[in-house]
Amino acid sequence: MTYCVALRLETGLVFLSDSRTNAGVDHVATSRKMSVFENPGERLMVFMTAGNLSISQSIKEIIGERVNAAGKTIWTVDSMYEAAQIVGEVIRSVYEREAQALEKFGIDFNVSIIFGGQIKGERCRLFQIYSAGNFIESHNENTYFQIGESKYGKPILDRVITPASSLDEAAKCALISMDSTLRSNVSVGLPLDMLLYEKDTLAVTRFVTIGEKNQYFQMIRENWGKQLKSVFDGIADPVWNANPETTSNVLSAQGSRSEPLVVTPPQGIGNDSQPAPLQTLAQGGNGRQH
Repeated sequence: MTYCVALRLETGLVFLSDSRTNAGVDHVATSRKMSVFENPGERLMVFMTAGNLSISQSIKEIIGERVNAAGKTIWTVDSMYEAAQIVGEVIRSVYEREAQALEKFGIDFNVSIIFGGQIKGERCRLFQIYSAGNFIESHNENTYFQIGESKYGKPILDRVITPASSLDEAAKCALISMDSTLRSNVSVGLPLDMLLYEKDTLAVTRFVTIGEKNQYFQMIRENWGKQLKSVFDGIADPVWNANPETTSNVLSAQGSRSEPLVVTPPQGIGNDSQPAPLQTLAQGGNGRQH
């Protein structure tokens, strides 16, 4: 019951998360999914979670104090890669402690994490970390990560976002992605947390919690559907059973041999009625060609 998205751009990073944890008929609950680890001027790291809330909270509480084999924590490691390794180690330690007990109650060890930011001296980096503690990193071929209810908000990201997108363009796209998810899935809900990080600032400079009355998000919710309907109405309807050389937008060419896969009734089942002739969309009710 979550949707989180993060985007890695040439100019920085964008993070967006919802806050719904339960959407039952008589019980709707919220909990913030985004946490920020910040040492201004030295490092900034953002942590977003989906999955079992108790597992996510346990991981978050341990991360800041976890010491790796080299004696370092996320506050002292030299790279975001090493910080992501520490997060993975924490996930595995929580699994070892909790998974067997959870299994007895039929509960899966389910957690997904987006972890990103910048440590002074290196570039912005973004990771998606899985329940096993392994992770992948964002590159130009996959410039964003999603966790939770991701399918509804994915198409707009695929069509719009590139590494060259500006932070504000990416913020707008992420909010449209979130709005699409909110409209299609009741398990995702307001308020939202959004953080825009401009590379090399090494501090939180743009953060907002978005509720129902947020002016910009209200505008997106009202206008995005209208704009989509306008674009939809501007696309011509398909033409059936026509010659592509004499008309455009032909979906089924005249004389084509396309046929459906027909299942015939078993023997002994009769049908005295005569089937109506198949009418194509290129024909009106009087059989005339358009």
